[in-house]
Order: sequence, then C-alpha cells, then structure tokens
Amino acid sequence: MGSVYRSTTDRMFAGVCGGLATALGLPSWLVRAVFVFGGGIFIWIYLILASVLPSE
Repeated sequence: MGSVYRSTTDRMFAGVCGGLATALGLPSWLVRAVFVFGGGIFIWIYLILASVLPSE
C-alpha cells in the first residue's frame, strides 16, 4: 500500500476516492461505489479523510 493522499487528477469532489484507489491499487469507480452505496458512516469517513489527507 502506497502513501494515501487526495488526488488532484482523479477527483469528483475532494479527490479522496481517487487517492485511496491509487494507494490500494483499485479502480477509482470501485472505491467511489463503496462510498456512495456504503451508507451513512462512509459519508463521515469521507469528510474526515477530505480534511486530514494532504493533496498529492
């Protein structure tokens, strides 16, 4: 697993899913689907990660 950061190129909102996808070696659409369909806790996780992760 690589360094986790907010992506500046693969982003829709804050770049959290794009950065996580790169670090995990997964397609970004899959990570986005987990956040969208995962439920309310994933919204809070996304907001926390968006505020603490640095940009690439």
